Amino acid sequence: MSNPQGEKATKSIPDSEVLLDVQSMGISFGGLKAVQNFSLQLPVAGLFGLIGPNGAGKTTIFNLLTGVYRPDCGAIRLSSHRLMNRQPHEITSAGIARTFQNIRLFPDLNVLDNVRLAGQLRNRHGLLATLLRSRGHLEEEKLLEAKAFKLLEIFELQDRAHELARNLSYGHQRKLEIVRALATNPKVLLLDEPAAGLNPQEKKMLAQSIQQIRDRFHVAVLLIEHDMPLVMEICENIIVLDHGVTICTGTPAEVQNDERVIAAYLGSGIADE
Repeated sequence: MSNPQGEKATKSIPDSEVLLDVQSMGISFGGLKAVQNFSLQLPVAGLFGLIGPNGAGKTTIFNLLTGVYRPDCGAIRLSSHRLMNRQPHEITSAGIARTFQNIRLFPDLNVLDNVRLAGQLRNRHGLLATLLRSRGHLEEEKLLEAKAFKLLEIFELQDRAHELARNLSYGHQRKLEIVRALATNPKVLLLDEPAAGLNPQEKKMLAQSIQQIRDRFHVAVLLIEHDMPLVMEICENIIVLDHGVTICTGTPAEVQNDERVIAAYLGSGIADE
């Protein structure tokens, strides 16, 4: 049965499998309700899509989930731990990492240092051990570098480890941003339009990489993307927003054939693709 917002009911996920649980989250800016009554149950190693027209509230939701904005209402839990009103670094430490629409690498650091810097979030040794270059600190740094190289190898960036990030191609910078997010050991990875600006071959490789991330690292992925073929190909479940309101949730097949989705965003030809 549909709710008043027209959201399609989907198969419920057992509580034991829910990793990220968002209930009735919302935020307003002045008189504008940017996101209303948003709910999500992302399972362990799930791969979900979040789509909608420009201005639908997708990136706002990512900002709410990562502590950039504070919700006016609702609840956010990760593995049953409450994340409402936590600072961004606390949420990252809890296990949520993200990439951005606009690439935010450290352009004047090399590729390896971009990844190592992200991985230092999990360092056990404090400032004093770092300053004194203690044995424990040095061993941890060695392990961190080895892990960074391993991640770069997985994404075929190891040969560029000592190049400045600014000198990478756009596609490789996109890939490096994902690698850097993975270096924080996330449980949930939020990808904000990772296919933006990529050519068809790069998009094909991106789709494979996202699936590899989920399968190899057992990380749940929530993906914002305007490339509908990519979303329909790799996502198990899709949430559709329009003006901050969820109008449909379901499998790719359900979303493709939903009249409200077609009217709001996808266009009449999407069901035939």
